[in-house]
Amino acid sequence: MPTLVHFGAFKIEMYFADHNPAHVHVRGADFAAMVRISDSAIIAGDIPSAHRKRALDWITKNRATLKAKWQELQ
Repeated sequence: MPTLVHFGAFKIEMYFADHNPAHVHVRGADFAAMVRISDSAIIAGDIPSAHRKRALDWITKNRATLKAKWQELQ
């Protein structure tokens, strides 16, 4: 599972051959969430409010790169 970016308190990862819809995993010491790449919606788990905006903004800004990485890892 490649770590795409590490923000200190949390990281954003993508797994090899993962299930659809295309998504990333946002993981911190005490939380985990799956976020759909197409619209930055949290589809499972939760991201604490202290980190949510930063994580979702990064995913939104890097959507094209994330879609390409998803294709590569599938």
